[in-house]
Amino acid sequence: MHIWDYREKDLKKTTWGRRYILENMINYGPGRRKISLSQVKKEWDKLHIDPLRRNLLRFLIWGKK
Repeated sequence: MHIWDYREKDLKKTTWGRRYILENMINYGPGRRKISLSQVKKEWDKLHIDPLRRNLLRFLIWGKK
């Protein structure tokens, strides 16, 4: 994953930045990293992700539709 509009080092310092990194990893692919399940569960209500991906993740994480 590559964020071209911000420095990732600076983003990791804020909660908004960490959420932004997580959203980009979900929406555009994580690259060589892994997406943290605990972080996804923690930020679930605040994440802006594609509705189809949201439904898929909801099913994979919690087993619900």
